Amino acid sequence: MPTEWIMGFAGGIIIGLAAAFYLLVNGRIMGASGILGGVVDGSARDTLRERIGFIAGLVIVPGALAIAMGGADTHVNNNLIVVAAAGLLVGIGTRIANGCTSGHGVCGISRFSLRGIVATIFYIGAGGLTVVLFRHILGVV
Repeated sequence: MPTEWIMGFAGGIIIGLAAAFYLLVNGRIMGASGILGGVVDGSARDTLRERIGFIAGLVIVPGALAIAMGGADTHVNNNLIVVAAAGLLVGIGTRIANGCTSGHGVCGISRFSLRGIVATIFYIGAGGLTVVLFRHILGVV
């Protein structure tokens, strides 16, 4: 029986618990793009250390786990231009949508937020169309 699903299941539980804990402790939604955006644009002076700690955890913990488990098979594209363009487009999209997968997808849907549900439907749909276009039609990725 394949066991790869266990890591995804465990990750989903951990993300859900982290979102609930963040909301209970801070009274705010755990939206990674909003947390990072407040650091970048300087609007988060009063919560700067908390936000930097959160962002550091998003980077350090998965990296440490990958090292501890002998690496990670990510299937990242070797074309750095494609990777940079994808990152830039995701960043622009999260600013336009006023949130990302953690804010709208995890926290918004769990709170039955109409805005979160609609945003999630649109970014999942856009992601699917992007894969079809760039992988299957254009053969770029």
